Amino acid sequence: MQKNKTGVKKKTLSSKQTQRHVHEFEGSTKLAEEGADRHNHRFAGVTGQAIRVGRSHVHEIDLTKTDFLNHFHNLKKIRTGPAIPVGNGKHVHFVTGQTTLNDGHVHQFNFATLIQAPII
Repeated sequence: MQKNKTGVKKKTLSSKQTQRHVHEFEGSTKLAEEGADRHNHRFAGVTGQAIRVGRSHVHEIDLTKTDFLNHFHNLKKIRTGPAIPVGNGKHVHFVTGQTTLNDGHVHQFNFATLIQAPII
């Protein structure tokens, strides 16, 4: 533990732990069901830490609730695609998949993460 400028102790990483990076994300599912029950869900969150895969990396998404009036879906154990460069050494990830089954249906989704550390 180390103290910061305000004297508050903060946890530091051990020599065996390394801080990688995460991405914020937001999106909405595709429509599901028919008639008056036709609907979609919105979601937002932060990915897990970078996981090295070959010459790139991916992130895991484990989101436990989407929004809707009378039921929820989860995005469990979803993995992003590899890093997609967007210039200036930054990147995003494309994500595609489907929600968990709830209320007799699932939803498909596609979205891109936000750029990592956008102001650094």
